[in-house]
Amino acid sequence: MNRVAINPQLMRWARQRAQLAIDDLAGRFPKLAAWEQGGVSPTFKQLESFAKATSVPFGYLFLPEPPQIPMPISDFRTLGNEYAGSVSPNLLDTIYAMQRRQAWLRETRMECEAESLAFVGSARLSDDPAAIGREMRRFLGFEGGWANRVHTWQEAVSALRSAIESLDVLAVINGVVGNNTHRKLNVEEFRGFALCDDYAPLIFVNGADTKSAQMFTLAHELAHLWLGSQGSGLSGFPDIFPDGGEIEAFCDKAAAEFLVPKAELRASWPEVQREAAPFETLARRFKVSPIVIGRRAMDLRLVDRNSFFDFYAEYTRQERRQKKPTGGGDFYNNQNARVGSVFAVQVMHAAKEGRIGFRQAYDLTGLNGSTFRKYAQRLGVDLPQ
Repeated sequence: MNRVAINPQLMRWARQRAQLAIDDLAGRFPKLAAWEQGGVSPTFKQLESFAKATSVPFGYLFLPEPPQIPMPISDFRTLGNEYAGSVSPNLLDTIYAMQRRQAWLRETRMECEAESLAFVGSARLSDDPAAIGREMRRFLGFEGGWANRVHTWQEAVSALRSAIESLDVLAVINGVVGNNTHRKLNVEEFRGFALCDDYAPLIFVNGADTKSAQMFTLAHELAHLWLGSQGSGLSGFPDIFPDGGEIEAFCDKAAAEFLVPKAELRASWPEVQREAAPFETLARRFKVSPIVIGRRAMDLRLVDRNSFFDFYAEYTRQERRQKKPTGGGDFYNNQNARVGSVFAVQVMHAAKEGRIGFRQAYDLTGLNGSTFRKYAQRLGVDLPQ
């Protein structure tokens, strides 16, 4: 049996980059620990399977040492936007896929002589972020109390995403890479990102997160678009306070005012302040996380810091104990958030008219063959047989 001599560090690098432990792969690769220690080498076929399992390009495993793969966008998860470690292949592939969509959409809109979007880059870090949050609401036509008039967080997320897309922003929510349910996106790695562009701005939200958290991420990434090119980047919100410098702090405050306007919260607080769970009550009204309500109430001095942080500690303990529901639902309905019906229809018409090939259309939508055609039927696009 022919074995392939490679640098054992590359095996360890590929596994860790995929955010996998040895035990996660031990069933498929019983000798993985020995491969990483250099005592045994894998066969060519085993190496191919390992590359697929870790989502690493096969040729990388033959390099003399682990490569440094740069982050394609700014990383606002760390201070100074300095990238401090490896990024998972699931996140990288998601960013690359969204960049391809954006590039195609930008070219298409410019060919149609569409006008640039004035709101992109219209804000400055010197502006009042609360004022930008109120401006975002006006642009979307979200009058006071809109979230309380929808019944569920899912309806609120859908309404907000649709409103954002009405501004000609491509807003994508997905918890996996494309439609591959075996490649789940990690909320602990990132919550969302924004790709700013005057013609084809794009927001991506990690759909593996809770619906209330998705609401905040949508608003937060929208604020990134208002900041323009300096706002393009990856967001994480690993804790109650942003740690990505002044850009993240600005977008955090703008999103808070957008979702929970100061005037509305002050007016609502007297009704709930003596309840056992006032933050949860208002969270249902505004369709955000109770933590967002609590933090907002603390910032507005409606509650003291000790009260908020006692609540925060207990709430996060309970949240960690609860298992988040997995995905599911109708596959084609999911595409409305994963691809976007407006974007999908544009791609389908371009393929139908021969402006792009079907292979490129499949790549842009993440759908292939019969699934692409069935989704086209759902959207009323009659493709040639």
